Amino acid sequence: MSEQVVLYSKNGPIARIVLNRPRVINAYNVQMRDDLYEALRAVRDDPEVRVAIVSGAGERGFCAGADLTEFGTAPSQAAARHVRWERDVWGLFLTIRKPLIAALHGFVIGSGVEIACLCDIRIAAADSVFSMPEVALGMVPAAGGSQTLPRTIGPGPALQMLLTNSRVTAPDALRLGLVHRVVSRSSLAAESERLAAELASRDPAALAAAKEAVLAGAELTLAQGLELEERLASRLVARTQDRPAG
Repeated sequence: MSEQVVLYSKNGPIARIVLNRPRVINAYNVQMRDDLYEALRAVRDDPEVRVAIVSGAGERGFCAGADLTEFGTAPSQAAARHVRWERDVWGLFLTIRKPLIAALHGFVIGSGVEIACLCDIRIAAADSVFSMPEVALGMVPAAGGSQTLPRTIGPGPALQMLLTNSRVTAPDALRLGLVHRVVSRSSLAAESERLAAELASRDPAALAAAKEAVLAGAELTLAQGLELEERLASRLVARTQDRPAG
């Protein structure tokens, strides 16, 4: 029986995904890839789920990046990265139209940063430290980091992190826009739950439309983006008008 390295649970409209390899700071391995893929599919496909929280087990951190003990030396790391793409976890993140909250603490490294950037709202504990060590290891990010990070914090700060392997503290992450809120470690879970409950109380169709407008619109010209926004707004108005009275 394989280790349960991703925990999935649901309480009403709120789903919780927990990376669960605390002994190795939730290092990302092939089993975690497979389990995370299934958990994300559950979030996407379950009509009862309106919002999901992604967090890491243990006291040391959210995710310490790729499990180098599994992936081995540099040539096998490259092969392992190809294996990781056989189940496109990162692409699956982008198909989820429900709000995703990342609750971050401790070490948030490599794949941990990439997972966080694919979430919509990132809340960090004050002890969080972020880094992207791939270039320092003779590689480049191959799970989306070179694309999601500059879209999140801008090309200049992203290059600073990628090229120098500099560590970014929680206050600096807030300043850069890498996270949206910094809270005490003891209040991280409660704050994430509070935000999830707030989002779950809102119209899921409106949340999905807003998410689509921003994410899809980022790849369009301004004129095309405005057209997309108008279509989404009209769809919501039509849906409201079609509701039976009483």
